[in-house]
Amino acid sequence: MAIGYPYHGLLTSDFTVTTGIVSSLSGILNDTRFLQISAAVQPGNSGGPLFDLGGSVVGVVAAKLDAVTVARATGTIPENINFAIKTGALRDFLDNSAVQYQTAEWRDSTKRETPEIATDARGYTLLIVCKVNEQAAGKRGDTK
Repeated sequence: MAIGYPYHGLLTSDFTVTTGIVSSLSGILNDTRFLQISAAVQPGNSGGPLFDLGGSVVGVVAAKLDAVTVARATGTIPENINFAIKTGALRDFLDNSAVQYQTAEWRDSTKRETPEIATDARGYTLLIVCKVNEQAAGKRGDTK
């Protein structure tokens, strides 16, 4: 289950919950830092938690396959090919960056219902919006 804020303000101001499956234990080019997931993700889901059926965080939503690029290269439109960074890769990054963090106690593997997991996630999932002042971006040469 992926939780995030897809197209925030355009669709809804609240977070959304999307369910799917882990399709592969590796990402593009067999990158084992990632999980391939079928839960639909959009801009605004990146950085949101990915949960297993017990409600444990197993990754952080990172990307979706660029359908236009793949369609041009292969002639077919990919469906439900999205990626999350595994928690092990996240811990490695935080450890190497000397960032302190806490891990929760391991939960049992009892399946929990989606609304229950979403209710728990509300306590630690929040929207962060980054905006660039166009005038400031122009001074740095970051214009498109």
